[in-house]
Amino acid sequence: MNVRLEVLVVFFLLVMSLMAPGTTAAALVVKVVDSNTKKPIRDAIVTVGNGTFRTDNNGTYNVSSPATKVAVRAYGYTRNEQVINGSDPVEVKLTPFVPRALYMSFYGIGDRKLRNSALDLIEHTELNALVIDVKGDRGMINYKSSVALASEIGAQKIITVRDVRELIKNLKGKGIYLIARIVVFKDNLLAQARPGLAIKRKSGDMWRDREKLAWVEPFSKEVWEYNIKIAEEAAQLGFDEIQFDYVRFPDVKGLTFSMPNTQENRIKAISGFLNEARKRLEPYNVFISADIFGYVCWNLDDTQIGQKIEDVVNQLDYVSPMLYPSGFQFGIPEYKNPVANSNKIVYLSLKRAQARTNVPTNRFRPWLQAFKDYAFDRRHFTAKEIKEQVSAAEQFGSHGWMLWNPRNNYTNAGLKSK
Repeated sequence: MNVRLEVLVVFFLLVMSLMAPGTTAAALVVKVVDSNTKKPIRDAIVTVGNGTFRTDNNGTYNVSSPATKVAVRAYGYTRNEQVINGSDPVEVKLTPFVPRALYMSFYGIGDRKLRNSALDLIEHTELNALVIDVKGDRGMINYKSSVALASEIGAQKIITVRDVRELIKNLKGKGIYLIARIVVFKDNLLAQARPGLAIKRKSGDMWRDREKLAWVEPFSKEVWEYNIKIAEEAAQLGFDEIQFDYVRFPDVKGLTFSMPNTQENRIKAISGFLNEARKRLEPYNVFISADIFGYVCWNLDDTQIGQKIEDVVNQLDYVSPMLYPSGFQFGIPEYKNPVANSNKIVYLSLKRAQARTNVPTNRFRPWLQAFKDYAFDRRHFTAKEIKEQVSAAEQFGSHGWMLWNPRNNYTNAGLKSK
């Protein structure tokens, strides 16, 4: 045996001796199956360490790197993980699941009356999920966060959830699927604390929206980093899904940014943020979604806000178009009165989005309107309108649906009883 070969053998033996107990250098076969049918799940996402991989047509993936645990998720299922012992093949079972959610605001989740009302509906109706503000519309984080910048800019002045770990434990103990909503570029607190990050008018003054709130630069990597850190923390706390909202440019003309405000630059900024967030969240085996304008399903450009459906869908597990009929001020082809045609608004918008992206229908989960109309005839959205929207989403085959009421005032109207 020559000297070089001897050195290689010694090095290999040394590496093997240093490997942690329970790890293996041999290829490990991971098979992912449906817990009900036992059929293999193709294209399931297998997380090993900081890397993610996809299962083949047989629902399998060969893990070649040392591992003590595999985590798995797939579209239309809950996530799961399994400890590895030795090199025996691992079968991971995923349970089919379709979220039907209510939104709970920054204050709503901390209000015992509103929270208990939502939980009562979940107990007695078909509802099984909650979308909870983690970072709300005014930039505040509702629990004690370890992200230093949150305290520095005043995002911790109001704490509505005193023990977030206990809250998550209790909610998950009830079998509730938890979605963390993170408002990204609408951030008045960060804009005021870091004026250099704020979106400006042509005059150089800080721009504010109709609510007198400032926004921050979608081009800024510092803004990206702050929001991704919040998302990572939410994933570590145990949320099943991270949902980004206001992941867009303002729909206002005449503003200035750190880069030219072109469609190409806007799309790159929004897709770039979502891509970076997806990569950073991979180790946590958490689903990722984002809210988009309803008209993004129809418009062939970026709707002037950086959201183009074909680009956005590639960065997400689930796309959540906001299909509130009141928000379709111009209607859609053949239906000029959206609030009188709730079913058509939801169904046709989802069909258009799916046709353009060519992804399965269960990659979409729409927001539905559960609040009074503000744009047309001021009607209350009662059981009829809610049923019409839910029926449309289910007829399309979406991965569930979510009800939005900014005041968190929900009833069982239009919902099926258990």
